[in-house]
Amino acid sequence: MNYTIGQVAKMKNLSISQLRYYDNQGLLPFLKRTEKGDRVFDEDTLRFLELILCLKDTGMPIKEIKQFVDWSMSEDGNTPVRIEMMKQHEAAVQQQIRETQENLKRIQAKISRLERELVEGRLDK
Repeated sequence: MNYTIGQVAKMKNLSISQLRYYDNQGLLPFLKRTEKGDRVFDEDTLRFLELILCLKDTGMPIKEIKQFVDWSMSEDGNTPVRIEMMKQHEAAVQQQIRETQENLKRIQAKISRLERELVEGRLDK
């Protein structure tokens, strides 16, 4: 099944301009176009877009995502470098998770202290 840029934007909770930006940055070189030049997304394109959004949402810079896309589109036997890139990004995301968990613990401890002080009457209500 094929989808328009508007349909994809709605499905992925993105703006049409975001999708155009990703295309203009070279992140969607596999995107097909109609005779009029309209972008057409198929199921394979959607799956790759999901990976691009995942990488972006987990902090990978657009420049690195583009490198990954370029390597993915190439037939130069670069799978080992793509694996290494993904492993490095995985390690960075795991570090982000650890840091976020530590920050969450600090926030939860502060909430507990404030609630305890409120119950003990040491804080204004």
